[in-house]
Amino acid sequence: MRKVVSRDGTAVAYAKAGDGPPLVLLPGAFRDHTVFTYMLPYLTGLTTYCYDRRGRGRSGDAPDYAVEREIEDLVAVIEECGGEAAVFGGSTGAVLALEAAMAGAPISRLTLLEPPYRLPGEQLPDADLATRLTGLVARGRRGDAAALFLAQAAGLDQPGIEAWRNGPMWEQSEAFAHTLAYDAAICGDFRLPAERLARLSVPTLVVSSDSTSAWLAASAAATAAAIPDGHHAVLPGVWHRVPAETIGPAIAAFVLAG
Repeated sequence: MRKVVSRDGTAVAYAKAGDGPPLVLLPGAFRDHTVFTYMLPYLTGLTTYCYDRRGRGRSGDAPDYAVEREIEDLVAVIEECGGEAAVFGGSTGAVLALEAAMAGAPISRLTLLEPPYRLPGEQLPDADLATRLTGLVARGRRGDAAALFLAQAAGLDQPGIEAWRNGPMWEQSEAFAHTLAYDAAICGDFRLPAERLARLSVPTLVVSSDSTSAWLAASAAATAAAIPDGHHAVLPGVWHRVPAETIGPAIAAFVLAG
């Protein structure tokens, strides 16, 4: 993997592939750049930049976290693309992509998968979620931190959490548990920032799965509706995921349409 140095001196590792206009891919919670391995063959006509967010994989970290540092990481990768790029973000990575765009990052187009915003009337995660996550990790309770995040941020019930715990993602979930507070901080109070999104001028495609949770589907639709040049697409998939062979071509078509 290649590396670029972010503004605060943190090394950010990324992998570059393909040929065409640049697309930077942002993973959500629990994930590193490898989550996009199966999507890359379907992003034809694009040069992809997949990176490990700080604290994960081969990227570095810093003692003090701030959402602004993650935005600077993304901007550093975009500078490697030539100064402007389209961006795809999944889940909390979608929220980070939106925060970067609203902060003025040089993003030409946004493609997003199910940002986990809550709409009015829906239960919000606890206000001290990030603090609780940090405390659990500090006490060596990484599995408990992962379970807390899944319950509060992802909205999973106990059977869903147990299924995750017994699945192939659990080892990585525990390994990246120290970054869950980062994702919680990125999401803030988890409310849909409709007024801020209304000032966003970047063309945006928000994708949701036809088999996801009702609140995630509603969030995707509301996010697209709040953005002046926002578009919503419902694609065949499962909970909080659309297969690579389905979402990849949709992303490529939207990016190349610009």
